[in-house]
Amino acid sequence: MKKPTVLVVDDEPDILQLLEITLSRMQLNTRKAASLAEAKASLKTHIPDLCLTDMKLPDGNGLTLIEYMQNKYPDVPIAMITAHGSVESAIEALKLGAFDFVTKPLALDKLRELVAHALKTTHTPTDIAEDTLIGATPVMSKLRDQIRKVARSQAPVHIHGESGTGKEVVARLIHQSGPRHDQPFIAVNCGAIPPDLVESELFGHKKGAFTGATADKSGLFLAANGGTLLLDEIADLPLPVQVKLLRVIQEKSVRPVGSEIEIPIDIRLLSATHKHLAQEVQNRHFRDDLYYRINVIGLQVPALRERLADVPLLVAHILLKIAEDQKIPPRVLTDTALSHLMNYDFPGNIRELENVLARASALTEAGDIDIADLTQQEDFSAARSAAATISDTPNKSTDDTATEHKGLLEAVNGDLETYLANREREILTEALTAHRWNRTSAARSLGISFRSLRYRLKKLGLED
Repeated sequence: MKKPTVLVVDDEPDILQLLEITLSRMQLNTRKAASLAEAKASLKTHIPDLCLTDMKLPDGNGLTLIEYMQNKYPDVPIAMITAHGSVESAIEALKLGAFDFVTKPLALDKLRELVAHALKTTHTPTDIAEDTLIGATPVMSKLRDQIRKVARSQAPVHIHGESGTGKEVVARLIHQSGPRHDQPFIAVNCGAIPPDLVESELFGHKKGAFTGATADKSGLFLAANGGTLLLDEIADLPLPVQVKLLRVIQEKSVRPVGSEIEIPIDIRLLSATHKHLAQEVQNRHFRDDLYYRINVIGLQVPALRERLADVPLLVAHILLKIAEDQKIPPRVLTDTALSHLMNYDFPGNIRELENVLARASALTEAGDIDIADLTQQEDFSAARSAAATISDTPNKSTDDTATEHKGLLEAVNGDLETYLANREREILTEALTAHRWNRTSAARSLGISFRSLRYRLKKLGLED
């Protein structure tokens, strides 16, 4: 089997010799160049499997070579060798398309890890199937293309998008399409961890480090070692933890709580949030230095309302999945129901669409799903009607309306879901009481089906 070839570009003979010996022990061939011109000449005669280049060259710099190779040889991964502490140069290299970087003095174990990952990119499938990331609109084609490109790199990627758009799906695709696809993928919701436990969950702890630490814990960074770690809702990280995360990224090592020893790690770091991190930085809720380290490459996941033409494809995919999970024949939407969905703005995005279709499938006895079966839309219609009624109520001054709106907001108290559930519970209870708990009559009086009423009672804990 032919040995892979690595092109090494550096004007220091000692570094060239060290790299040649290290790569030879990895069963790799080496081609050497001492300048930008020599590197370009070498590329014309032999295309390598990987290129390692120093930042400073006699006739230019490594950034120029990265740009050149991205244009001429985009399938060849290139890694940068930078001076220790040259964070700006490393980030610029990653933004230009470098696979990764190592710092001088060279840590040979880190170098070997980088080379091994880089060479795996040539054997990793990078096609993003349309049935994996559903959508045929231009914005989705662009997103698939971006995923394909960033998957070949080790640069930190920040994924931004509204709640329910599929940010974790995008992160998983980056992992599955990259050289770490056979290693762990760990996703953690930073906002779901109590603030006083975040550091322990991420970095681990030693036994006795704090009250309740009855045993050593490795933490999620070490659990993802060799693979990919997704920090979802990263904007919710407490500021003290942000400081420690920045050090972990810079030093590529973690120190568990209560330990004096740093443990080397090798991960691909991805992050995501529905918040605008740049605004969080301005509000001093997020560190600017951490922001620049995790946002080397940014991906925007479009909201569903920005690609409503994809709704038919999504509906077909979701209904088929529901049918497979429930072992029932796939349901189909009527043209009227589908048109109804395509004229809705979906504030909850794909997650909301999934819930709508799951409820409709559960409530439909058999056959096609029509508008009446889209029970989620009843809530929206009712909410819109209520809003319209308030807006159209005569003889109300602006002050009266403002007071009423303020009263509603105080009643909601920052938890709309609980407020709506309580209001629905009151309405259903009143209807059932008025009809002496005759469910058929109560459903008729509310203008909903008996099956829909039964579903709502079960959801709200009123079934018995």
